[in-house]
Amino acid sequence: MALDRQDAAAGSPQQRFETLLNTHRGIVFKVASIYCRDVEEQRDLAQEIRAQAWRAYPRYDASRSFSTWMYRIALNVAISFRRSVEYRRRHVSPIDSQALESIPDPRHDADDRLRELYTVIDQLDDMNRALVLLYLEGRNYQEIADVLGISETNVSTKLSRLKQRLRDQVASVRPGAVSLETNDGTR
Repeated sequence: MALDRQDAAAGSPQQRFETLLNTHRGIVFKVASIYCRDVEEQRDLAQEIRAQAWRAYPRYDASRSFSTWMYRIALNVAISFRRSVEYRRRHVSPIDSQALESIPDPRHDADDRLRELYTVIDQLDDMNRALVLLYLEGRNYQEIADVLGISETNVSTKLSRLKQRLRDQVASVRPGAVSLETNDGTR
């Protein structure tokens, strides 16, 4: 958080925003990749997240964590974006599938366990998808609560239920395939 405040203190508002966004650009890419499978949709979503963050930046409180603020915006934009995907698919003609297939998907290089986890995550509703993303990102319960606008107790309860559900789903596909442990060994 100290880095956020230090970065926010230098230059014009646009320079401060660009510095903070560049420092935390991984948030944009992670959210876009977890909410969209199509590469073009990922790019569209990432661009929309950046645009919405810029529009909201005048209201950013530099005494608070930029990453938490950024996650909140990114997840809200992603959820709205997913709701509009069906409309866009009905009214936009598709790009040549061969051109799309030539763009590499980083998940193809992932091991079986990671692919299985993505398969399970794809089946989750938007709130649970956001919870898993933030949890796997290593965010603590308070940070997750701040990003999602729910209580820390609610985060704990939802994550506990979600982890069990994910364990059960993954175990039905391949026992012992994925462990949802954090770096500190807790579940």
